[in-house]
Amino acid sequence: MLAIDLFCGLGGWTEGLLAEGYEVIGFDIEEHSYGDMRYPGKLVIQDVLTLHGSQFKDAALIVASPPCQAYSYMAMPWKLAKAKAAAIRADTTGESLVALNRLFNACFRIQAEASLAAGRYIPLVVENVRGAEPWVGRSRWNFGSFYLWGDVPALMPSAIKAQKFNPDGSGKSFQSASVNGIKAAQDGLGGYGGNFGWNNTPMRRGNSTSAGRKMASAMIAKIPLVLSRHIAATYR
Repeated sequence: MLAIDLFCGLGGWTEGLLAEGYEVIGFDIEEHSYGDMRYPGKLVIQDVLTLHGSQFKDAALIVASPPCQAYSYMAMPWKLAKAKAAAIRADTTGESLVALNRLFNACFRIQAEASLAAGRYIPLVVENVRGAEPWVGRSRWNFGSFYLWGDVPALMPSAIKAQKFNPDGSGKSFQSASVNGIKAAQDGLGGYGGNFGWNNTPMRRGNSTSAGRKMASAMIAKIPLVLSRHIAATYR
């Protein structure tokens, strides 16, 4: 069975799909490779906006984790964050909202094109943050702070705490979920611990294009294995 992983990053979705016997092709605008950490499936470097779903007519499942930084930022209680959200809402042309949601909506466009080319419905599950809900609509379910849209299975694993945290507006923070969804400290990322020691993390060090910042963003964007494997098994 073929699965497509859009905005694949380090492959949180892909790890669960591979464990359930899928062949997986991941798409991202850049390769995320940090020491021993790298995408575990077949990787295609391509802007997801340039993809046409007819390429995926043989897929059994499409999964996606479009970037959440803009949604996360506007959910913060800061003056600039509130002003940015207000400006989008005040744009009566709707162009600002379209621009904000272009990556999120691309996932559903690709699904529709793939299903049409296949002559059958191809399920899609999209992951993002709670802060996306005011802009794209209510999610179908959430696994801790991992919010899901699309064809979310009716029966899902429970999560005590699987958290994304964004205290400085720079995007998702460090997280690693254990098999029961409990948030744990992520080793090797500059002193991050359970009390969010932000001044000594790669998210605080360097600029937004630094290797440490990119590694941190990729790590915290990973879907917990228990979640990705459950959805993979459901559609197997």
